[in-house]
Amino acid sequence: MKIFPPIHPDFQFLLEFKEQEVISLFKDLREYLLELYPESNELLYHTHALTAVFSISDKLSDAFCMLPIYTNHLNLGFNKGTLLKDPNKLLTGTGKLIRHIDVKNPSDYRNPKVKTLIQEAINLAIIDMDKPTKSVGKTISKIKKI
Repeated sequence: MKIFPPIHPDFQFLLEFKEQEVISLFKDLREYLLELYPESNELLYHTHALTAVFSISDKLSDAFCMLPIYTNHLNLGFNKGTLLKDPNKLLTGTGKLIRHIDVKNPSDYRNPKVKTLIQEAINLAIIDMDKPTKSVGKTISKIKKI
């Protein structure tokens, strides 16, 4: 059994205010992303949504995907989603770059089509990175203490 880094206490505190079903989906999807790219850094934010961002460096600009958690749901977001090949039309959204997949159950992301999208997003982030990073596999909280 693979052991994943624990959820950062700042994030965990805010996560506990969410619905149990959303918490379970977040934890499973987080583990899935860490399985696919264990070297990713997890950047944590609390703005309009509680969000875990997965990046190949310690910079938001090098992120390949994110998990914004809203009141009753979460998404699997792709920071450069408009640049990804999406022959199955899985991605939704109208922004200049960001696209997402609505997550209601594990089958929404634990499937070969989404795995291919995630791997493509990782590859794009690696190719697009400005300079090599020294941060690997870290959790970085940007959450302001209450």
